Amino acid sequence: MTTGKKLIIVLTLMMAHCAILYAQRFTISKYELGAGAGVFVYQGDLTPSRLGSYRTLKPTINFDVSRILSPIFSLRTNLAFGALRGDDGKYPSPAYRQQRNFNFRTPVFEFSELVVADILKDNSAQHPPRVSPYLWTGAGLTFLRIRRDYSRFNAEYFFRESSTLQGLASDAQQSLPRVIPVIPMGVGIKYALSQKIMISAETSYRLTFTDYLDGFSKAANAKRKDSYQGHTIGIIYRFVSDNSLKCPVFKY
Repeated sequence: MTTGKKLIIVLTLMMAHCAILYAQRFTISKYELGAGAGVFVYQGDLTPSRLGSYRTLKPTINFDVSRILSPIFSLRTNLAFGALRGDDGKYPSPAYRQQRNFNFRTPVFEFSELVVADILKDNSAQHPPRVSPYLWTGAGLTFLRIRRDYSRFNAEYFFRESSTLQGLASDAQQSLPRVIPVIPMGVGIKYALSQKIMISAETSYRLTFTDYLDGFSKAANAKRKDSYQGHTIGIIYRFVSDNSLKCPVFKY
């Protein structure tokens, strides 16, 4: 074999090696950081809509750390800070709500552990798809400081409806929860701006096990548990390191 052919073979092998190194130059960390902002939506006895009280939206912010477990699953630790509010007086129909006039408000601090499933199985891809939908659920604790108010309650209007008056008397004696367990569940979509930065949009629901999230039960609807939703837009940062090796430039 001539010297020229040997040189061509060596250069070809080195170029192929450099191409492989370039393709593998990025190392994807198993961790991601996220932050977002949005609203909490109260769902309970003080709103006639099953969709929740969109007339009393309260802002929320959240921070999270995710640990990638596989191309499909990741584990997310989530912290959310916000508030909830409900007010009978915001709804003219049914007419009794303007007379009952129950309202409440509470700050909310939520801590939860979530399992996130990437539908496209691209959780740890070096080059994430431009659009990626996902689902999540888990368990958490919500810390509250509920302030209920029935000072505008029209007792004369409910004089013949003893169940409301008796229920209010019972509710007034009920101590309100400071910590409640919740089961969060939601759907989201990520949009990759770069290999490291993605934006996200999520909608979520919190299943609770109390009817006193709003401070009222027997005077309202004791058969229906309270709950709340969340809608957020956020940003996700992926830790990516450049492990490429510099290949020499040959001149001949």
